[in-house]
Amino acid sequence: MKKKKIFFLLALMALFIGCSSDGDTAETPPDNPQGETPSPPTPPNPNVDRSGNLLATGASANDLLANTNFNRILVEIAHVEGFRPTAETLASFQEFIQQQTFKENIDIIFNELPSPNEETLTLEEIDDLEQDNRTAFNDGNTLAVYIYFADAPSDGDDEEEDLVTLGAVFRNTSMVIFESTIRRLAPPDNSGASVTLTDVETATLNHEFGHLFGLVNLGTEPVNDHEDTEAPNHCNVEGCLMQAQLQFGSPAARSLTSRGEILTSPCTLNGNSMLKLLESRAARSLAVVPILDGECILDLQGNGGR
Repeated sequence: MKKKKIFFLLALMALFIGCSSDGDTAETPPDNPQGETPSPPTPPNPNVDRSGNLLATGASANDLLANTNFNRILVEIAHVEGFRPTAETLASFQEFIQQQTFKENIDIIFNELPSPNEETLTLEEIDDLEQDNRTAFNDGNTLAVYIYFADAPSDGDDEEEDLVTLGAVFRNTSMVIFESTIRRLAPPDNSGASVTLTDVETATLNHEFGHLFGLVNLGTEPVNDHEDTEAPNHCNVEGCLMQAQLQFGSPAARSLTSRGEILTSPCTLNGNSMLKLLESRAARSLAVVPILDGECILDLQGNGGR
């Protein structure tokens, strides 16, 4: 009888340990905002059809905005360890997409990558990193977007000329955020500063995603003329998220040859201009992160947006 009791107690202990282990594995990370998918991405499949994700910037604007061909957006956040955006940034980013589109399902997965160990990154090198590491591609009713958060600044930066880059888009579903530059410029969220890391991350993400929506005149045709003549693909309305004063550099000057094609970034977001704009808004007691003006919203609605 004693042996049976001992056996029964050992069996209960094994069951308890097994249940505790399962619970730890399934626990949601504390910085995971609602709506994100924390499960690790699958390894890249060399045989997957990538053609739908190799188009020009703005080519998928209608697909992002309307539900005609896709009713789900899957955002792959690829980031070097220690350079993941804040949970607050991602929550605001998801809200921005929901406000402009008819997508009911907007999911985020994370792909933590080793550092490329580069002092600076060219657009060609960023594209190569994406081709090697991207795991999410258009599939069925899911439209996939890839955003790389880099641990090195842009190769095109020139601090003597007050030019530092926060982000750039270069394909219909491809974007880079120079997170190391953002962290150098922006105070942390707990600093008490009027403009914080989350503010700069959010403004950068939303601005660049506006270009994936086809703004302005990048695949979404303007209802009324509001494109800045001196800074193409940007808005001339004061206070708009897509305003021209945030952009610098000629797209032609930032073209490059890669595997027989020309990659061009229609927007290189100026970090110092962004910081000055956000600080100005904070000083005037406005919402720190700018929103789309009425003209840009009208354009999106004309191309299937909410």
